[in-house]
Order: sequence, then structure tokens, then C-alpha cells
Amino acid sequence: MKIKKLTLAVLAGTTLLAGASIAQAAEVEVLHYWTSGGEAKSVAELKKMMEAKGVAWKDFAVAGGAGENAMTALKARVIAGSAPTAALIKGPSIQEWGNEGVLANIDAAAAEGKWDASLPPMLANIMKYKGHYVAAPVNVHRVNWLWVNPEVLKKSGAKVPTNFAEFFDAADKIKKAGYVAIAHGGQPWQDATVFESVALGVGGADFYKKAIVQLDQASLTGPTMIKTFDTLAKIKTYIDKDSAGRDWNLATAMVINGKAGMQFMGDWAKGEFTAAGKVPGKDFLCIAAPGTEKSFTFNVDSLTMFAVKGADAQKAQLTLAGAVMSPEFQEVFNLNKGSIPARAGVSRAKFDSCALKSLDDMDASSKAGSFVPSFAHGMAIDSAKAGAIQDVIAKFMNSNMTSQAAVQALAKAAKTK
Repeated sequence: MKIKKLTLAVLAGTTLLAGASIAQAAEVEVLHYWTSGGEAKSVAELKKMMEAKGVAWKDFAVAGGAGENAMTALKARVIAGSAPTAALIKGPSIQEWGNEGVLANIDAAAAEGKWDASLPPMLANIMKYKGHYVAAPVNVHRVNWLWVNPEVLKKSGAKVPTNFAEFFDAADKIKKAGYVAIAHGGQPWQDATVFESVALGVGGADFYKKAIVQLDQASLTGPTMIKTFDTLAKIKTYIDKDSAGRDWNLATAMVINGKAGMQFMGDWAKGEFTAAGKVPGKDFLCIAAPGTEKSFTFNVDSLTMFAVKGADAQKAQLTLAGAVMSPEFQEVFNLNKGSIPARAGVSRAKFDSCALKSLDDMDASSKAGSFVPSFAHGMAIDSAKAGAIQDVIAKFMNSNMTSQAAVQALAKAAKTK
């Protein structure tokens, strides 16, 4: 990312956004894309906490599940010299923004809140730029979940799958019974979400790290990756014809409402189930994606802090960072969002069976070396390479491209600069 090279067209198209952006005293403006039901409830809680501390909340919500629209708006605002107080940015993108020299040092909030002692070292490092905290983690999402409607399975005579053979057997029975087997939204980031869970399930954590994190060329073009695309091609046959452009939460609603049997999606989907009054283990099941029971793909939402002018604005920013990392907010946010706390010291008492499984699996996978970053959600590789690889997957999902052609395109995309 080189901000200075962004086209004037992008800037011109978003000048209206820039006009209303100047931060006021004791005010924070937060750019995010938490706009679905469970997410919106979580944001409302943070707003409430900030207002209780005497800090006004200016919401800058930009719809779009994977945040592409939000990032376009953010770039325009930074170019215009009117960056928001904080923005929802993740993984390697934090380093990219740090390289632009536009982030704020929030070590004071981190020292006061003892973040180094509260965060897993891997996550703490992601939140730092050149050794200084510039972002506050909100949560940890597990991406490699399969969401299941047990009533649909029962009516179809299908069993809960643990591997791909069982998965396709269940999908056949669900489809034969007249339901949509796999609820899916035909958007590039959703295609990538399915792809990475399939790659992890087919090849295991070591293969995933070598191919998708290290971008090893032999692994990207080898038989395991070909098998990954073969499996993805079969999955395509169980997705309904109306999936193109469907938002992820609408696909989740298909499972909630009993129109579909299963969905590959991160645990933000659980927020939709609970917002609809559904109970885990009874109305819906959260199981690891086929073949991935002992692994954990993580996605960490974080509010990255931008340099702001004025003592009041800077003080309000540190207050925001402290609030985000407080055990109180981490509890309420993650209960609403479906994720788990990023920091230690948060009570497990109110968390449901899916969250407790996620907490236990995160701990186990961390010790086993199978705690891996999600490529589809911006945690594994830089945005240029991730975008190019995502384009290959989307093309594969929307054409008759062969698995052999896909792996060659994947290897080429991995060299993007």
C-alpha cells in the first residue's frame, strides 16, 4: 500500500466523507464495518462505555463484510489529512499503515492496562509497529467452523460430519431432501473463507503454513493443493444458484431458518444465531470444518489508532484503547459478536458451549503448533498477495477452471508485489 499513489479519482469520490471528519474535543471517530445484528449490538456497548467516560462517539460505519469499502474510505480520509481516531484494521495491514507514518503510539494505554501480560505474545506482536503498540485487539475469531442446523440433518437422515467423506454424504442427503446443502454468499472473501478451511482440512496445519502463510511454490502447485481445489469444485455443486453477491449474514439466516443445512463461516456467524434467540447444541451446532478439529485459524479484529491532533483528542484516543482492552468490554463484545476475548483474565462464566470450545481449542492448538492465521481475513500475508490469491479462488468458484489451472494461477498470484 502506498497512499501517495492512490488515484485522485478515489479521493474525489469520497471528499464528502472527508468534510465531516474533524475530531472535536473529547470525541472519538471510529471507522468500522461491524454492521450486522450481533456486530451492531457490540458497537453500541463500546459507544455506551465511552460516553460514560465523558467521550462522545462518532460512528463511521461502512457496510461490507470483509471491509474493502471501509479501507477505500479510510485511504481517502488519510490522504485528505482527516484520519479518524481509530479504524478496524487487521494483521499485516497494521504494519503497512505503520510504514506510511500515520499511526499513533498508544504505549501509555498499554502500560496502564498491562497489555504485555494480558495478551498472547503472537497477538501482542501483531498489535505493535516497531515495538510500540499502535492497535488494540478486540477479540479472537475462529474461522474454521461449520455451522449446522440439526433439524435439517434429522429430516434429511444425515449425520454430523467430521471429515470430507461424511460431509459430502450429509450434503447429498440434505440436497435430496429438498434443502440447500451449503448456505454460501458468492463474494470473493466468502469464497476464500471456504477455500482456507478446505485447504486446512485436506492438508493439515503444516501444509497450510507452508502453502498459505509461507507461499511455498512447490506446496502451492503440488498434489495436496490440487486435491484442495478438487474438493472445492465438489462443494460448489451443493451451493444454490442464487448465491451470487449474497451477504454472509443472509447465508447464515438460511441455516437459522431451516432453509439450508450447513455453512462454512467464522464464529461471527454465532452472533446471528444468538441474536435470533437460538441455543447452541439445540437449535444449531458449531463444529470444526471437516478435518480441522485439531487446528484453529484465527482472525483478530483490532482498532488501529491514527495520529490525531490536540491534547483532548489524544487523551480520548487513549481512553478508547483502554476501554477496548478492558475485561468488561472484552466480555460484552465477544458475547454479542460470537468470538472470544483476546486478553486473559476475562470470566468464562457467561460464555456458551461454542465459545468454551473455541477457548479450549485455541489453547490446545497454540501448544500443538496448529494455531494458524487466516489468509481470507487479512491475518497471514500482505494485502497485495492476499488480493491476488483471492481473485484466483473467486475465478475458480465462478467458472469451469480446472484444479490444475487453478494451482498454476495461485502460484503466480503468490508472487504479486
